[in-house]
Amino acid sequence: MMDPIYPPEAQDSSSGYDGHDVTSWVSVCSRGLCRVQRRLTHKRGRQTISTTGDDRSWSASVYPRMGSLCRVRVRLKADLGDPESPISDKGEKELSTESDQPIANLIEVDSTATPRSENSVLQVPLGDWTMLKLGEGQCDITETCVEGMRAEEKCEILLSPLENGPEATVPQSAEGRNLLCATVELHSFTPGKESWEMSPGEKWEWVRSHKERGGVRYRSGDVWGAADSYSRALKLLITLRSHTADAKTKEREQQVEDRRDASGCGGTQKPPADSPLPSANEYKTVKAELHSNLSLCQLKLSQPERARANAAKATQLEPGGAKAWYRLGQACQMVNELEEARQAFKRLLELQPDSPAAMKALKDVASREKETNTQLGQRLSKMFG
Repeated sequence: MMDPIYPPEAQDSSSGYDGHDVTSWVSVCSRGLCRVQRRLTHKRGRQTISTTGDDRSWSASVYPRMGSLCRVRVRLKADLGDPESPISDKGEKELSTESDQPIANLIEVDSTATPRSENSVLQVPLGDWTMLKLGEGQCDITETCVEGMRAEEKCEILLSPLENGPEATVPQSAEGRNLLCATVELHSFTPGKESWEMSPGEKWEWVRSHKERGGVRYRSGDVWGAADSYSRALKLLITLRSHTADAKTKEREQQVEDRRDASGCGGTQKPPADSPLPSANEYKTVKAELHSNLSLCQLKLSQPERARANAAKATQLEPGGAKAWYRLGQACQMVNELEEARQAFKRLLELQPDSPAAMKALKDVASREKETNTQLGQRLSKMFG
């Protein structure tokens, strides 16, 4: 599985920031991985967290969690040492007025309305108060920032693309380094849940949402974002392994529910129904599809070893999955495992006898093997000739 997001860790002062409350991690951007350093610059002792029904004050130890709707504002900074010189400061008076509105008034706002851009590191509107749903991966950098912030707190972040990955578009500093400095403000947020607090049905809903979002991102050309979505889905899906329901169990539960409805069952109002759990077969199919889709992304991102591992998992889960066998063969070719590639393409040809892609791939493997054997023969003749 692609696991591009690393947990925040304590950061020493030699990495760009001096002082306390500095953490560092690696986040997913639209064109690669980015190292993030965060320093809290404004703290609050207590905070108000609004719910859809009422307003109440919680202790200062409460942070946003998965599913929290967060009102955030991200602004670029002209200089690392200048806390009051935002580049994106338009409409400051209007923004301040909007930030005073109760968060409950914005619950229905589509938090994913902002399209992701391939040329942007920060996938949120700059300078504007916006809604961000934690856990969706709209902007991994911003999400990870606010996970460690309380309401009405502010932090400063320093971003730089990793040297061993595709470079995202960030401004260059005077010293010639690719750096971007910004501030992140968290005004307020709704309650959320840690993954271990969620019911199996809630986790299943997140899995399906991540899977669908990954497909949308891939079709739009956002391969890094798609890989991130598929990875998030797999991490949650793994925890549901012991919660799958077979068809007979589902049928019995439905019969009990139907009888309860028919009898009235005391006339009490039923609690909202949790999302139905997947059957064992559905669980296996979705897991195979996620591994296969993640493998495709990793092939596009020139990560053949990871693509090979995920495609292999997909073929183990669903031996009849033609796409997974093709992706396994492609990944094996990229790492020069030609015999394994041949076996994968032969299996694909068994599943799809008329597949032109499988026949062409087998010819390519045979051609590369012949070329490899010729080169080996030439080297041996030079050694012993």
